[in-house]
Amino acid sequence: MEKWSLMTVTVLLALTVRWAVSLGSYSGAGKPPMYGDYEAQRHWQEITYNLPIRQWYFNTSDNNLLYWGLDYPPLTAYHSFVCAYIAKFINPDWVALHSSRGYESQPHKLFMRTTVFVADLLVYIPAVILYCSSLKETSAKKKASTCALCILLYPGLILIDHGHFQYPLSLGFALWGVLCLSHDWDLLGSVAFCLALNYKQMELYHSLPFFCYLLGKCFKKGLKGKGLVLLTKLAGTVVLSFAACWLPFGTDVEQIMQVLRRLFPIDRGLIINNYLFIFFQDKVANIWCSLSVLIKIKNVVSPQTQLKLSFAVTFLSLLPACIKLTVQSSLRGFKFTLVSCALSFFLFSFQVHEKSILLVALPVCLIINEIPFMATWFLLVSTFSMLPLLLRDGLLLPYAVTMLAFLATCLASFSILDKTSAEDLQLKAFSLSLKGYVSWFKSFPRIVRTLFLLSLSLMGVLSLLSAAVPPPQSLPDLFPVSVSVVSCLHFLLFLVYFNVVILWDSKNSKSQKKIS
Repeated sequence: MEKWSLMTVTVLLALTVRWAVSLGSYSGAGKPPMYGDYEAQRHWQEITYNLPIRQWYFNTSDNNLLYWGLDYPPLTAYHSFVCAYIAKFINPDWVALHSSRGYESQPHKLFMRTTVFVADLLVYIPAVILYCSSLKETSAKKKASTCALCILLYPGLILIDHGHFQYPLSLGFALWGVLCLSHDWDLLGSVAFCLALNYKQMELYHSLPFFCYLLGKCFKKGLKGKGLVLLTKLAGTVVLSFAACWLPFGTDVEQIMQVLRRLFPIDRGLIINNYLFIFFQDKVANIWCSLSVLIKIKNVVSPQTQLKLSFAVTFLSLLPACIKLTVQSSLRGFKFTLVSCALSFFLFSFQVHEKSILLVALPVCLIINEIPFMATWFLLVSTFSMLPLLLRDGLLLPYAVTMLAFLATCLASFSILDKTSAEDLQLKAFSLSLKGYVSWFKSFPRIVRTLFLLSLSLMGVLSLLSAAVPPPQSLPDLFPVSVSVVSCLHFLLFLVYFNVVILWDSKNSKSQKKIS
């Protein structure tokens, strides 16, 4: 009883923070002609309610795809339709075809914000609570609630969902998938992840770890016996899940192909308005954006070569962790590989948005109880990496408050500054392999703490400069680029760290731990 009382307080506090952030501005408020992501979500409600399904993804006189055309999988469209049905009941003007474009009012803002709250309450928050409650490592009542509080107070997701404006459903479904696999409910976990993938195609960031973990589990059981049965069940579950999601589009091959073209617009990523647009949008903290400061890649190689290069580097960077997970399948290895693969996709893949870092942040949240110091550090950097976007949306104050609140919560909950030894950072096996070669490893905790404090100071200074100091006229993008490069350097070091933990982790070779 006491455990659930603490959880109730945790949820109420998390909801209060979300409500406070939602009172502020949102993406593109009062900025015609395109406005922002808030208008995109509203426009999808307009389209899905007023047009037949066969026109949702096609360019027509009633559906100009250049104006926030649907470019997410069918579940996003179905969700927009449900929201539109409720909106039509409250005020038909909110989803009126054509005339509602750019619609802004306080009642409508309240409605849209409420839909995000409902999505949080129905999908994301329950998954976090159940995940933290079932963790074997957090058997103490306070530990479960503090772990949940840290995850629910992660500023990046709060600022994007309840500030910028976005729904947490794909991440919520993915979390349900992890939760189900943690309890050996492999078929339910597969369904949950299929829902995530059919809500947002960016969940491909998590697809390889799910695939490798389940395939490795089948190998463990033996592909001539129970393993083959499990593999057959999993394949059937995935096929049926996708068939159910795509059923309204399955009667016409051209419909399916058009949806796929909208989901993976490779050509759109190469040329827009006669300008080369490759790898990233705005100033993103990935390797290609950072390298473009020194080398204009587009002037060195062709767009198609860049695409191939991006694919090759991404594949090579995630291959070792995926092989390890397939050969030595374990739940712990699965969660760490989710982090490593998602980070590889973010750093090296084609067409990256700054918000995609949330796909890395989610699995990092899931291991915050195991490596609280590094997880806290990463989650702070991931939020900082989105600073240019947050400043454009007028979210400076929520950004500063939620970052400080999250840091204070992690300091109080996990005493993170005391969790910097090689053992605390899951680097004991790696440190033993370096014994005798690296004399400074004994002072490793002090070095890590110093780097952490320097990192916080640098992020603080860049945040203040970005918000308060106008850039030089000759370098108008000085601060956004600085934020991107600094964040990218952090992420590269984190990628090395997580891969070291995965590849040197002897625990992954043991039998899979079960979550009670």
